[in-house]
Formats: sequence, C-alpha cells, structure tokens
Amino acid sequence: MSQVRVHNFTVSLDGFAAGEGQTLESPFGHAQGRLMEWFFGTQTFQSMHGQNAGSHGVDEAFASNWGPGIGAEIMGRNKFGPQRGPWTDEEWKGWWGDDPVFHTPVFVLTHHPRPSIEMKGGTTFHFIDAEPAEALAQAREAADGLDVRIGGGAATVRQFLAADLIDHLHVVLAPIVLGRGERLWDGLESLEERFAVESVASPSGVTHLTFTRTR
Repeated sequence: MSQVRVHNFTVSLDGFAAGEGQTLESPFGHAQGRLMEWFFGTQTFQSMHGQNAGSHGVDEAFASNWGPGIGAEIMGRNKFGPQRGPWTDEEWKGWWGDDPVFHTPVFVLTHHPRPSIEMKGGTTFHFIDAEPAEALAQAREAADGLDVRIGGGAATVRQFLAADLIDHLHVVLAPIVLGRGERLWDGLESLEERFAVESVASPSGVTHLTFTRTR
C-alpha cells in the first residue's frame, strides 16, 4: 500500500500554520513569508524556481524529501487560492504559474467543484467535494502505486490526521509567534501516541519534527 505523507509543513511556536487575512498578495496572511524562511534558502526551493544555488545542510536534507516517490497531492482550497464560496474567477490557476511545481495530479478539496485544469509539466488540478477517505481513494488511484502527499493547509492536514490516514508527518517548528491565524493541532490530543517522533535542530533556528506511524 502506498503511503500518505506530509512534508515541509511549518508551524509557529504557538501552533499556527498560516496567518490571518489571506489575500492574493499574501498567501500566508499576516505571517507573510516568515514561516517559510528556512525553506527559501534550500537547494530544493531554488531548483523549483530554475536556480542552481541553495543550501545543502539540515534544512535541505528534509526539504528534498518532498518530491521523490509522490504520485499525487491532496490540498485544501485555501492552498490553491484566496477565493471563498462559489468561484467568481475560474481564470485563477493557483499561485504557481503555468508550470506548477507538483508535476502530478492534484486534488483540491472544495465544496464548489469546477472543471479540472491541465497545466504544463504534468500537473492537473481536480476540484472535488469529498471527505478525507474518499479523496484519498481517488488520489491513490491517480498515483498508480506511488505515495500521496497531503499538501495543506492546516485544516486539511488536521482532517487527515483526525481520520488517522497519515503515515509520515514532517512538521517544521519555526521560532516565531503569530498570535492568530489557522492552527494545526486543535482537536488532536494524544496524537503522538500513534507515531514514533524524532526531532532535529537546524542552525537556521527551526526544529524538524518527524512523526512516523507505528504499526
């Protein structure tokens, strides 16, 4: 059976994975880019944007696990874009330009399905109204034996954790306090009992936490 994985998912010291007030110009709300500063300097991030530079340290070692072995992604609607409710602009095709970084089928969870969008590089966005288990079944079929990545945001990761559908969870603890936004851990009391947990500190100031399901 393929695995269900979360990678490079960053939260603040007070547990927020995104700030308040998401807009087109501010995907992470008032947090701006502070949650992902550790990631921006890695070779993985730089290569996503056509650059050959980037770090090769602890942060890169974790960041680079994001892509290999992934055959499909599931994301929440708020990761795809800032619109709420019925789609008023179906020209919007995500934050990532004409050639998104995924290069796999991507299933966007929404209560307002719309036609699929085929992009360059093998990415196709499918918009589905489905509970976690149903969405995972569709993603697994599309992944053709490879793993499925749960891309976020916090509500989506939280739902899949609550449904006990995640095998590997990589959370990055950033040394910032946001105070408001969207929290990850609410309603997940005793989550750690299902996983073997390890932590690695990075010179960048973040701590990488990995949760591996215990069988």
